[in-house]
Amino acid sequence: MSEPAIEPLIVVGVDGSRHSVEAVRWAVQQARLMGGRVHAVMAWDWNRNPFALGMAEARFAEQEAVTAEEAARRKLADTVTAAVGASPGVPVFRRVEQGSPAQVLVDASKEADLTVVGTRGYGGFKGALLGSVSQQVVQYSAGTVVLVRENENEDEDEGAGDSGNGA
Repeated sequence: MSEPAIEPLIVVGVDGSRHSVEAVRWAVQQARLMGGRVHAVMAWDWNRNPFALGMAEARFAEQEAVTAEEAARRKLADTVTAAVGASPGVPVFRRVEQGSPAQVLVDASKEADLTVVGTRGYGGFKGALLGSVSQQVVQYSAGTVVLVRENENEDEDEGAGDSGNGA
């Protein structure tokens, strides 16, 4: 008796930028074609103050970390919904993990059939071909990586809402 086939897994990096919205759209469209599923992954990191002393400071730092993680969960949910709506037609799971974005995505690529990232996220500058995270994912990923380029009409679409290419 043969084992049931496992749906292909597409991991997509999300940071809330327009580029990651396009990457989620592309990943969901590809999952439809492959009969797969998508894990939308967002990383968050919290550096505690090494000079904080005492229990009150430690409790405050722990509460701030919880707040940062919750903010990441909300941003991930909002980004996925903005990209593909509430019923994307394929399973889309949201994962929030603590760590540097590049390392979290490289680790997630080890279980993925395909890893998808936008070309630039927050912190990138206009002239950059690749953002530092996408560059590291391409370099260190365990498998195939797709870079989703920005919408060619990016400047025209700014401020026009979510008019993207509607993948």
